[in-house]
Amino acid sequence: MPSLQLSGLASGLDWKSLVDSLMQLERAPVSRLEAERTLQGRRISALEGVRSRLQDLQSSITTLRTPALASGRSVTLASGNSTWSATASAGASTGARTIEVTSLATAARRESTRALGSPLSTSSDLSSLTVATLPTSTAVTAGSFTVNGQTISVAGTDSLQEILDRIATATSGEVQGSYDSATDRITLSGTSTLALGAANDTSNLLAALQLSHSSALTASSTAGLGRVSLQAPLANARLTEAVTAVDASGDGSFRINGVTIAYNLNTDSLATVIGRINATTAGVTADYDATTDRVRLRNSVTGDLGIHVSEASGGLMSALGLQSDSSLTRGTPARFTVDGGPERTSSSNTLDAMSHGIAGLALTVRSTGRETLTVGSDPAPLRSAIDSFIERYNNAQTFLEEQTKVTVADGKVTNSVLSGNREVQAWAQSLRSAAFAASDEPAGRLRRLEDLGIDFAAGKSLLTVKDSARLEAALRDRPAEVDALLRNSTTGFTARLDSLMKATLGNGASSGALGAQTGQINRSTAGIADQISALERRLAQRRSQLEASFIAMETAQSRLQQMQSQLTRAFGLGSTSTK
Repeated sequence: MPSLQLSGLASGLDWKSLVDSLMQLERAPVSRLEAERTLQGRRISALEGVRSRLQDLQSSITTLRTPALASGRSVTLASGNSTWSATASAGASTGARTIEVTSLATAARRESTRALGSPLSTSSDLSSLTVATLPTSTAVTAGSFTVNGQTISVAGTDSLQEILDRIATATSGEVQGSYDSATDRITLSGTSTLALGAANDTSNLLAALQLSHSSALTASSTAGLGRVSLQAPLANARLTEAVTAVDASGDGSFRINGVTIAYNLNTDSLATVIGRINATTAGVTADYDATTDRVRLRNSVTGDLGIHVSEASGGLMSALGLQSDSSLTRGTPARFTVDGGPERTSSSNTLDAMSHGIAGLALTVRSTGRETLTVGSDPAPLRSAIDSFIERYNNAQTFLEEQTKVTVADGKVTNSVLSGNREVQAWAQSLRSAAFAASDEPAGRLRRLEDLGIDFAAGKSLLTVKDSARLEAALRDRPAEVDALLRNSTTGFTARLDSLMKATLGNGASSGALGAQTGQINRSTAGIADQISALERRLAQRRSQLEASFIAMETAQSRLQQMQSQLTRAFGLGSTSTK
């Protein structure tokens, strides 16, 4: 096989190296085309960089064209520490208003008409009640407490009766404790003024029993002690009133504002039912107050709106004291005046134009009192949009300059990747012209960026805020003129730039002037690739021809050498005789 021939075996000539050198010389046009293809790739990359920055600039132009920017409003409150808060929508009328609130809006609520839990005990004997399981509003901690200077220890396994007996023993009988099951209260009686508790007590038993220091001979719990259990099943929750409106399996239900809530007496706890109420669309919030041992339903919104509760007789709502009319406290509206005018009302503490009559103003009041609010122009959003535009404009101009510049250093000229592209160079000039041109606003009004304190940096195509105070004053005091300068539909600043961006970017990657440039380069690159492929095929054929010729030469020389060897052996041309 020719591919297995060894170069120069017969001729002594390293013809393979010679072929490689010849092919390398003949590849020069391919190398030039490959270099051109690489350059075209760099041009495409540069144009994509231009597209990215112009798209960012177009986005900032779109933001500047937002109508609400120039008509933004801010609200200041005369009292710096006011609990009120206010906002004003774009275009709201400016000026000061005095609001006086005489009452806040409240939400209607239903609250248990009585304590829910059973007493600690049905008799005065407390020997079966251990400290660790006392159903009081606060769990009792082990440790010690003080009565009349005497320390009494408390363990979780102690009964409440043992604790009362321990008080009597520690005070040598001067202080006696008793429990009244009818009032569900404990009373400590002494022969002298009682002194309850000390700073170094480690048990909270006195607080759990609602007993505090007294300057009298007796001290009693301030309220009933027994509490309903939040976590135990309802059947064992220590409810004073039994729940009977359930079926044989313990299933029952009730309705709040027309929404049905189901429960099971044997598996659901009061905490579960409260969570279930709060998860519905009934529009109320339920909670349990351990201090008063009551459940409360509160409307999610303020105002005089009802809370309707219904269920069968003997149901859970009745046991919780929430079904009777006396459990309802009606909500009230907020009452206020504007600039000393007649009283107005609002079902919410967020006062809007429907209640106060000031278009665009939303005010949330959290306390009664008088406050003066001033609605003024808010230049911050527009200033932010202008700063963003300047940043993106400068990014685009800087990138265009970097990709098209020609530098000369030490007599050497260096071109950038797009320096020969006159159309791309013209985009930078078009941007500058569009930004510098004046609108057709009448004399005396703001007509160009320079009137806002914005101009080009010296010797550059980059924008800068040269007079920040002038810009802030124009945004604050002449918002309508700023809006006309920026947003005039034909000669306005953003209209000119938007038209330029659309012409350059088009509506897709293949449209607009930029798309045309990219398409032209892509077509040129494809043509270069075709040329390279054709040349590579010809070079491969040329190599094959050269290799075939040299192999034929080697074969001929090898045959000649063989024939010479045979002749030499046949005629003895290479032998000599000696005598």
